[in-house]
Amino acid sequence: MLKLYSFGPGANSLKPLLTLYEKGLHFEGVRLDPSKFEQHSDWFKAVNPRGQVPALWHDGRIVTESTVICEYLEDVFPDAGISLRPVDPFERANMRIWTKWVDEYFCWCVSTIGWHIGIRPIAQSMSDADFEEHLKKVPIPEQQVKWRRAREGFPQELLDEEYRKIGVSVRRLEDRLKDHEWLVDSGYSLADICNFAIANRMPAGFPDYVNEADTPGLIAWLNRINERPAVKAMFANVPMEKLATREPEKA
Repeated sequence: MLKLYSFGPGANSLKPLLTLYEKGLHFEGVRLDPSKFEQHSDWFKAVNPRGQVPALWHDGRIVTESTVICEYLEDVFPDAGISLRPVDPFERANMRIWTKWVDEYFCWCVSTIGWHIGIRPIAQSMSDADFEEHLKKVPIPEQQVKWRRAREGFPQELLDEEYRKIGVSVRRLEDRLKDHEWLVDSGYSLADICNFAIANRMPAGFPDYVNEADTPGLIAWLNRINERPAVKAMFANVPMEKLATREPEKA
């Protein structure tokens, strides 16, 4: 029995969600509502004390961290659906270089701008009392700091640096994908899924960075992944919430 707690098919929640679909595994999906701060509710912190999604329940045990969940599903269900890890040790190492990079670099710069655009209005709309009460429910000190920064406004020098890192990230992907079908030579893998989770909405959210003229290889890769049957099924069964998209402001 598998149960995935997530925000749906976007960002880090998309990684294990798409892995489940690609492997054809039956699971129960529990979608939390971030606008209601369900990830910080007592019931969910009983599932994951860190108050973060995604989290996977499997036969009474909880696995957390999006990329770790993907690897866990490959470990436990190696023969289900398609294999998403290369057999060759060198190619598997290359896959993990890409997943490590997206977790430690690519995801974070995109996330900060996402907070600047999406979370800042929410944080600033709260009364001082409601905001402080909400912070008491956030279990991770670093996340409390991020909430405060969102409310106060992220420093412009920080935003400028995050935009620079987004540019570096996009260029790294384009440099690989301009003449390769997938991120590792052995084929479609967790490297693609984990980077797709962050990159898929960039043509709409960051059109100055990701577009047909400047990043044709990256656009073609996104299109290839979006045409996969598992991806189509995932978005059909667990549609994205309707979020306003606009080009982010740059200094």
